[in-house]
Amino acid sequence: MKNRITESDVAALQALCAGKSATEVLAWAESFFGEGLTFASSLGQEDQVLATLISESSTPCSILTLDTGRLFPESYTLLAETEKRLGLRFDLYFPNQSAVESMVAEEGINLFYDSIAKRKRCCQVRKLEPLGRALAGKTAWICGLRRDQAVTRGDMQVVEWDSLHKMVKINPLIDWSLDEVVTFLSDKKVPYNPLHDQGFVSIGCASCTRAIKPGQHLRDGRWWWESAEHKECGLHSRPVTK
Repeated sequence: MKNRITESDVAALQALCAGKSATEVLAWAESFFGEGLTFASSLGQEDQVLATLISESSTPCSILTLDTGRLFPESYTLLAETEKRLGLRFDLYFPNQSAVESMVAEEGINLFYDSIAKRKRCCQVRKLEPLGRALAGKTAWICGLRRDQAVTRGDMQVVEWDSLHKMVKINPLIDWSLDEVVTFLSDKKVPYNPLHDQGFVSIGCASCTRAIKPGQHLRDGRWWWESAEHKECGLHSRPVTK
């Protein structure tokens, strides 16, 4: 495994990647981290861009996705089509069965609507724990985050330190706009979730995602019963600084 680094190294890596295109960032990451690198795809528009760029790479990294058990049917169809069209294989990670059964028995099938704490428990069981298993043994992971996706992401950098998993997180599309993402998919004829054409922007679990109306923020379709500062599942949470 190549280049295991610590939080103190991140500033230098940020400087190294400054001004690089998404393709250049991916090429650097694949060379620098080798088999220690993986891409976590949620099958969103941004992730379809990254999957395409990775498929065009001479040394493509591994790709994983989390099947929470509550995804839209369209997401499963897209996964199969993406693997076929791009010649990729996604590694799927599922929630622990007994943890899901215990949670539902204690809190109910739709516990996430009752409180933020219960919603976060569901995300922990269905997303965070499987991701922890998926990232075990890795030194860096790639995400499709962009700064204008949410108020919680406005100051994110192309290279960050993931304090939860003690590893590097790389955001090649951090400076892209949604228009740039959509144009890329159109120009390259990349498959994407048809729900995007129905007003869905950020697509997660079917129970926690809905279409947005014109003028609404891109993130308003996720956990719409919560205020903006809470709209993270925990996958991309960062330490609070004062």
